[in-house]
Amino acid sequence: MLRFRFYLLVIIATLAVTGVAFAQHGLNGKSSKTLEFGPVMRAYLGYLRNEQEVVDDRISRREISGDYYRRNSNRIRALRQTAIRLVTQSGNDYVPELEAVTGEELGTLFENPPSPRSFRLNQVVGNTFRYLGATNTGEVFYVFARLDPYEQAALLEANGSQSAGNQSETVGAKGQRVGQGTTRPRKAGPR
Repeated sequence: MLRFRFYLLVIIATLAVTGVAFAQHGLNGKSSKTLEFGPVMRAYLGYLRNEQEVVDDRISRREISGDYYRRNSNRIRALRQTAIRLVTQSGNDYVPELEAVTGEELGTLFENPPSPRSFRLNQVVGNTFRYLGATNTGEVFYVFARLDPYEQAALLEANGSQSAGNQSETVGAKGQRVGQGTTRPRKAGPR
């Protein structure tokens, strides 16, 4: 009987150690999923993790309301999902500057907020943002990528060449029409 208990304890200990090893392997499997991303994506995921920690800390100190906490946690989740989708689809370790807003928050991005029903995937909205899609993470977030300066310049150039046929004047670098004089008075000097 004593020998039976000894073998039973050895089997239980072996199963426990094996279980811990499998659990660690499972955790390593998850972390290796993030290791397949490049340094830019890992940094972005770290940034989002830090943002979530800040929100968690603020709710624990009762500095923010539960609604504010849920909305920001959902926003962080939407940004994470979108970034992972972008990097996975493109195979490129590049994350544009992303903005996730609800329908009622569109006014924070646009002076005259467009209707979300008018958004089309990859559509450039307001010459500043590219619409990447809607993500539902407890509430619907519309996710946009801010165009980088080169994309904006190319877009302005393309729009300028299309409207050049319609207009005889072109716009200079500071928004002033080329050939148009300044409106400030000239400095009077000694004659």
